[in-house]
Amino acid sequence: MKKSANKILLILSLGLLIIADSVGKSTAFSVLTDPTELIDGVGTANGTQESISLAEDMESVDFKSVRKFSEEYGTDERLILAIMKQESQFDENAVSYRGARGLMQIMPVTNMELVEELDLPKVSRPRENIQAGIYYFSKLYRLFKTGTKGDRIRLALAAYNAGPSRIYDAQELAAYLGENPNEWRSIRNVLPLLSKRYYSLHQAVWNESKPPAGYFGSWRETSVYVDAIMKTYKEYRSGK
Repeated sequence: MKKSANKILLILSLGLLIIADSVGKSTAFSVLTDPTELIDGVGTANGTQESISLAEDMESVDFKSVRKFSEEYGTDERLILAIMKQESQFDENAVSYRGARGLMQIMPVTNMELVEELDLPKVSRPRENIQAGIYYFSKLYRLFKTGTKGDRIRLALAAYNAGPSRIYDAQELAAYLGENPNEWRSIRNVLPLLSKRYYSLHQAVWNESKPPAGYFGSWRETSVYVDAIMKTYKEYRSGK
């Protein structure tokens, strides 16, 4: 990691002020200038909540498979259901514009990896898609070994949406700025800094002068994605 030769002062339009000196020390203020938070950093886009029925959503999918593979891979079945709701709205035939398929919206490249790792014939069928998605999420969760359980869940969700390499880049940048790279709030705050407009900061951090995984412009989507799933998960846990 390169050190900045001169003091860098960046004032971001998102409300984040970062001052990094030549030895990498920094001070950062939240990018969320007016966050509406529910609990443990979970926010909503409009500050309102809709009642979510766990029982009704359980009937929308093959919940026996969700429970079976959640137990097998050590995840909370309610969290998996919340991911599924956000990803596909329980539509087993869902296909995204990026080519992600099924209830758990597995991308083609990830699909090939999981078929090999799990020795599955395919993951397009609902049961196999559920198994592969739960396995993949549990694998992402295990990548983030440090931090609170809540932070690890949020980091794994962000990786499920944006890819683990993007989150690794954000962690490296957070560490450079003196923030906790294992805390979701820190990562959410620095995700915008992976976009191309902050190339001067990238030059101070990486020898390649840009994030190893490339520029990232979809940070808002990832932040909203994590918050939406955690909101649903919270309501599922409340027994509504």
